[in-house]
Amino acid sequence: MPRVPLIVIVDDDDSLRDSLDNLIRSVGFRVEGFASAEAFLQSQRAPETACLILDVRMPGMSGLELQQQLGAANGHIPIIFVTAYADDDVRARALAAGAVAFLSKPCREEDLLTAIEVALTPS
Repeated sequence: MPRVPLIVIVDDDDSLRDSLDNLIRSVGFRVEGFASAEAFLQSQRAPETACLILDVRMPGMSGLELQQQLGAANGHIPIIFVTAYADDDVRARALAAGAVAFLSKPCREEDLLTAIEVALTPS
């Protein structure tokens, strides 16, 4: 039996993290949430992460910095950015660095679930 993919949420907003956790679990995925990029890196969960849902602005390391660090480590984790701070420059940088999607908060559930499907589809 294939293992259920792990979707990781990294966002400093507890209520958003909980809401996304509930939504993603409701469609059958395993979910783990972290309040910071540093907490995610310390968890050692990167190797089993099938998709990363990531905020741009967080205390400490930003989402873009985490994306860059993960890319430099030669690990490819599909990333979906979900942010309240969606400017064109940040969007362009995230997508150019390989992000699957860049969604503005609040995002529609359908848009997020579609982005997760895309992220989990082998290329």
